[in-house]
Amino acid sequence: MQEQIRLAEAREKTTDWKQFGPYLTERQWGTVREDYSANGDAWNYITHDMARAYAYRWGEEGLGGISDDEQRLCFGIGLWNGADNQLKERLFGLTNGQGNHGEDVKEHYYYLDSTPTHSYMRMLYKYPQAAFPYDELRDENARRTRQEPEFELLDTGVFAESRYFDVFIEYAKAGPQDLLIQLTIHNRGPEAAPLTVLPQLWFRNTWTLGYDDHRPEIRRTQAAAMEAEHRDLGRYQLYCDRAEELLFCENETSPTLFGKKRKKKNKAHRYFKDGINEYIVQGQATAVNPAETGTKAAARYQFNIPAGEARVLRLRLSQPTHEAPFADFDQLFVTRRAEADEFYDCIQEGLSNPDARNVQRQAFAGMLWSKQYYYYDVSQWLDGDPGRPTPPAQRLTGRNAAWRHLHNADIISMPDKWEYPWYAAWDLAFHCLPLAMVDTDFAKQQLRLLCQDGYLHPNGQMPAYEWHFSDVNAPVHAWATWRVYQMDRKLHDGQGDTEFLEAVFQKLVMTFTWWVNRKDRDERNIFEGGFLGMDNIGVFDRSSPLPTGGKIEQSDGTSWMAMFALNLMRMALELARTTPVYQEMASKFFEHFLYIAEAMTRGGGGHFNLWDEEDQFYYDVLHAPDDSRTRLRIRSMVGLIPLFAVEVIDDELLATVPEFHARALALIQRRPRLAELVSRWQEPGQGARHLMGLLRRSRLRSVLTRMLDETEFLSEFGIRSLSRYHLDNPYYYHMGEADSFSVSYVAGEAESDMFGGNSNWRGPVWFPVNYLIIESLQRYHSYYGDAFTIEYPTGSGQLHTLAQVADALSARLARLFLKDENGRRPALGETEIHQTDPHFRDNLLFHEYFHGDDGHGLGASHQTGWTGLVVRLLEKAGG
Repeated sequence: MQEQIRLAEAREKTTDWKQFGPYLTERQWGTVREDYSANGDAWNYITHDMARAYAYRWGEEGLGGISDDEQRLCFGIGLWNGADNQLKERLFGLTNGQGNHGEDVKEHYYYLDSTPTHSYMRMLYKYPQAAFPYDELRDENARRTRQEPEFELLDTGVFAESRYFDVFIEYAKAGPQDLLIQLTIHNRGPEAAPLTVLPQLWFRNTWTLGYDDHRPEIRRTQAAAMEAEHRDLGRYQLYCDRAEELLFCENETSPTLFGKKRKKKNKAHRYFKDGINEYIVQGQATAVNPAETGTKAAARYQFNIPAGEARVLRLRLSQPTHEAPFADFDQLFVTRRAEADEFYDCIQEGLSNPDARNVQRQAFAGMLWSKQYYYYDVSQWLDGDPGRPTPPAQRLTGRNAAWRHLHNADIISMPDKWEYPWYAAWDLAFHCLPLAMVDTDFAKQQLRLLCQDGYLHPNGQMPAYEWHFSDVNAPVHAWATWRVYQMDRKLHDGQGDTEFLEAVFQKLVMTFTWWVNRKDRDERNIFEGGFLGMDNIGVFDRSSPLPTGGKIEQSDGTSWMAMFALNLMRMALELARTTPVYQEMASKFFEHFLYIAEAMTRGGGGHFNLWDEEDQFYYDVLHAPDDSRTRLRIRSMVGLIPLFAVEVIDDELLATVPEFHARALALIQRRPRLAELVSRWQEPGQGARHLMGLLRRSRLRSVLTRMLDETEFLSEFGIRSLSRYHLDNPYYYHMGEADSFSVSYVAGEAESDMFGGNSNWRGPVWFPVNYLIIESLQRYHSYYGDAFTIEYPTGSGQLHTLAQVADALSARLARLFLKDENGRRPALGETEIHQTDPHFRDNLLFHEYFHGDDGHGLGASHQTGWTGLVVRLLEKAGG
């Protein structure tokens, strides 16, 4: 299989098949990296309208674009319908302050296909033929309240009568440095329509920073060809089949952006980043370089495409030169498409349903297209560059000032390259499971990345995300590492990559220690955690000081730490098979888990515990400054997360680690009450297995009974993050006579202003925690076997094993994307064009989260990252 051969060559570093890929972001404007304001207002320092004239410092964006893996040379698409006031070179969306539900992209685009080496890629962008309604989208969303739906691009009527172009962007690699590019543009409207297409090539600006003044160059070499020369990258030719014109300017900031006049004397600096835009849209002939040289260039194609017809453009970006660059073009595309089909036929061997195969393949495409070159050196960002203005003094004590060690310059899997064009620690961990199904090398590299010195803080903290590296994400890195290790081992006939496992384990021990030292102030093994990614699930903003003073003793923070301890214990036991000294580390984490479990169940030291006997559920506890404690009786995901802390060990493994086994038995004999409470260590289950979990049988049954109740957590499409009980029974916390805080069930978009209102855990279905619930049920079943059954759904009278419940939940989640008996996909909502139009209905979006009642997609529209976990569930939905 050719794609597997390419993956092997990339792994062995004999051929760099991954040098070029979809590494451009969809949005560089409005990011922390590009923010040089005094007040940290990243969204407004560089806006969408400024982006066409501003040369970025830290990265590049492009429409359907690609770059090399250090983002020196970039390629992207420009479009102009003759009506817009600017070229369509980047995706438009609303900032956090403009949207009524937070920031949001207002475009229609789909990632349709990609192999892991990007030997073949395909995406679709839908471009209106009328003027793009930028102002209408801004103004109407600003007018709407949080109780109203977002105003979307389709709502403007700009797609009426199908008056738009479908722009298919395809790439096929003839070699690692030889890329074929094909644009196929369909006029879906009822009349002929004009379109200017501008394939663009440019260098990222590194020559104005003051470190190295080397200026690469792009120049015309033939009537329809240009050469890009870079000192380190070498020479590349861009062959543009039948291009009408080649245009050149510089990737440098236009002085007009800051109210200055354009320079006239120095011709080398007259033609700025927006030169091609000014030439095409404004008709300014002097905006492009007549000498046909620069650091940014475009080929111009003009069409008047008849109704229902298509036009095809062909280009070739190649380091090798070609006498006839398009002679083998069509056949190479046919070959690469066939190789992509062959690769996915193997991956999808267990999927017989064509619709499920389409969903899974597009989910993989979204994962692979969402790779991004992420560059951020915090020390340079804080201090400024020699060739650029000094940043404001406030920066030195502001955002991320404690992260001077952080230097990132890598290809990283992004949550969503428009809404979240920066990595997030816990998102990335979930990404790695789907990625490992197609490219275990990349998945392992991603997990190792965040543990490296340029990422992990010297104190052991893992960076959360660029807006606030010191924030705290759920510690799921160990879980993901162990799962990817197991997947990789299975692919290699039982031979595990212990070097990878050991490298990550050693650094995660530091992270675990950081948690213990920083998030357990009273040293009682009850953890505060903080944010933990669940933005507004509680009554208070857990990233900020509490209005009451004191702290929250978190059910989820403590449970995540119990899970973390078990994950590290299991990793240490695996390493102990060949390096016996790891038995001591396994014992340490086994013991720490038991202490956390005791504290969570009994409070530790006689204090309040997190388990409520009356409700038979876990709650957060507010620990006030006067030492009083109040249970925050919110039936939310934080009470289900204790399910995740579960591990099953069999006698066969224990036989290989006798020192660990002896230490465990000694602890149990010394503290029988502790072991009796949670571990079930002395009660072998199915197949001589031993269970370690926060929930013993009775509590497990109580939590699951509530979770599987359709009037509470169980929805048609998975487990809600907040019980529907709170729809009619909001939770109130009263602080004195004046202040009151509440939480109520919201099935859809957030009504809370927390985190800008762009996220909501108060009811919708989220894939990452649902996936962990499913895995936990499977592990509990591996211990209890068929002897443990439970009503599913609660009150139905139908008894199921835990494995059957896990399968049923998998099927509910997968059904979000699959056509139902009426041919409709729940995730696509009620918009008719999405459900029935042949040019929309089979193109998938993988949203950030999903409506808790009807399942339609919400939040970031392209967060294939953790929602991509659906690729592992489709077989359970009749696939």
